[in-house]
Amino acid sequence: MKVLSKFHIDGFILGLLSMVVLGAVLPASGAAADVLGWVTKVAIALLFLLYGTRLSPAEAWAGLRHWRLHLTVLTVTFVIFPVLGFGLWLLGRGFLPSDLRTGVLFLCLVPSTVQSSIAFTSIARGNVAAAMVSASASNVLGVALTPLLVVLLMTTSGEVHIGAGAIIAILTQLLVPFLVGQLLRPLVGPWLARHQPIVKNVDRGSVLLVVYTAFSAGTVEGIWQAVPPWRIAEVAVICAVLLAAVLTITGGLGKLLGFALADRIVVTFAGSKKSLASGLPMAAVLFGGQSTALIVLPLMIFHQIQLIVCAFLAPRFARKAEIDTEVVTPELAVAAGQ
Repeated sequence: MKVLSKFHIDGFILGLLSMVVLGAVLPASGAAADVLGWVTKVAIALLFLLYGTRLSPAEAWAGLRHWRLHLTVLTVTFVIFPVLGFGLWLLGRGFLPSDLRTGVLFLCLVPSTVQSSIAFTSIARGNVAAAMVSASASNVLGVALTPLLVVLLMTTSGEVHIGAGAIIAILTQLLVPFLVGQLLRPLVGPWLARHQPIVKNVDRGSVLLVVYTAFSAGTVEGIWQAVPPWRIAEVAVICAVLLAAVLTITGGLGKLLGFALADRIVVTFAGSKKSLASGLPMAAVLFGGQSTALIVLPLMIFHQIQLIVCAFLAPRFARKAEIDTEVVTPELAVAAGQ
């Protein structure tokens, strides 16, 4: 890592790119994919257990009460994103095949990610408690809002049925481990505070697992071979432009609403994300009679781009947070002395 830092190369970025290559060259399939899925779930549960041990009850309650922040994230996810997606859907009539055009709109309708939103917020030294509430609320509400938006904005085949699986997953993988962590906090909190690299490695390791799992699944499903390379590049450009627009909007909203840096980080990471874990099952239900592989291709590509871009942004936010702390702390000390 020291050698990489001399050349201004982020080892985390190299790790992400390595997972992308590994998922394309050596994808997990069959029993290995099943084991990988369970390992990823355990890693995510461990991540949230550690979040529970790190956050004081007062911080968690403050995260729940920050309604302006949560409303901002939900507005970006379920209002601004769909508006942008519908505009791209209209513009894409002249050059994108129908399935890919539908896919671009669909990716704008799915909820935010939970795990990676919170992990990147943690890496960036943002408001982790608020990120957990915002991202979880997005997923819970998305179970109803995503199908509703699909019905309103596009034609689907068959009836729309969304089960309780997403809510159960959030409870068992996220909320329960977090609550257990809160209970264990008096016992292990001080030890973890002295061993921060452990939490950092779990943060980043869980993101790497998600990237490999997602890209591996895409390779096994043949999604990357379903369309020519130039068409994939075309969709990638659209996804990159969409992400750039949303990042610009979230950054502007955070400043416009007067949020502190820690909260602006939440708006940036929770507001700009789209969940592959939620989007793929929903697509299978909503578009069962159509070419689901092509419809979810834009979501797959957007997911990879958002992880790589956010991996670049998170350390920069962390450095800014450090600078702000160094600048503000002496001023507060002087003010206190007065």
